Amino acid sequence: MKLAEALSLRADIQKRIDQMQVRLDQSVKVQEGDSPAEDPEKLFAELNGLVKQLEDLIYRINVTNSSTTLSDGETLTRKMARREVLTRKVNILRSALNNALQLNDRFSRTEIKMVRTVDIPSLRKQCDSHSEELRLLEVEIQSANWTTDICD
Repeated sequence: MKLAEALSLRADIQKRIDQMQVRLDQSVKVQEGDSPAEDPEKLFAELNGLVKQLEDLIYRINVTNSSTTLSDGETLTRKMARREVLTRKVNILRSALNNALQLNDRFSRTEIKMVRTVDIPSLRKQCDSHSEELRLLEVEIQSANWTTDICD
């Protein structure tokens, strides 16, 4: 199985676990004299199987990510860490840029005047540069996901 398939399977199992939580919530308590829509014991057994399956899959994905070295010598885990921090940085830069670009209209001379403290073109250039780096990194990670076999 390729890493991308394992990631898709992981997402599917996580959705099934979320659905299991809803089904359990609906079945663990009923009005006196009524029966639950589903047997809670069977649901708990199914949940235990899904959780075990998810744990094994996450372990295999993590081992694969940490042992897969890309063409530049860095591991997939390192690339994913870089992607995470770049995503955060880009989001912060975009927020700062949007905040700096907001106009604060003054209706009288007694109102406080707000002024920008950053160079907008420079900030926009940084944001664009990091966004491009993030896009390229995402392509590199996705490419590795589709070509890497998952570890056993």
